[in-house]
Amino acid sequence: MNIRIFGTKKCMKKAERYFKERRVRYQMIDLKEKGMSRGELQSVVQAVKGLDNLLDPDAKDSQTLSLVKYLVDADKLDKVFENQQLIKTPVVRNGKQATVGYQPDVWKTWE
Repeated sequence: MNIRIFGTKKCMKKAERYFKERRVRYQMIDLKEKGMSRGELQSVVQAVKGLDNLLDPDAKDSQTLSLVKYLVDADKLDKVFENQQLIKTPVVRNGKQATVGYQPDVWKTWE
């Protein structure tokens, strides 16, 4: 398994604990320090079946979130790439699979 956890230090704690308890190796990436690459973001969007499933409806930047909802699909990904604080976290990737938010039921199937 190649687990990567994206998010902020605060939101990644539960996911980190989940994988630590099961002795699964993982890599944590703080989105505030180092964001997702464009390819990584596209891969996650495909895995979660659309950009709308990746967006956090409670994001602090509500104006940008509203703007993203009305952009053309081609421009939405660029705007989210520029404003990664709109992403619901933690984002957990395992190869081509990904989840958004704390989802231990899905992670169990990866083991």
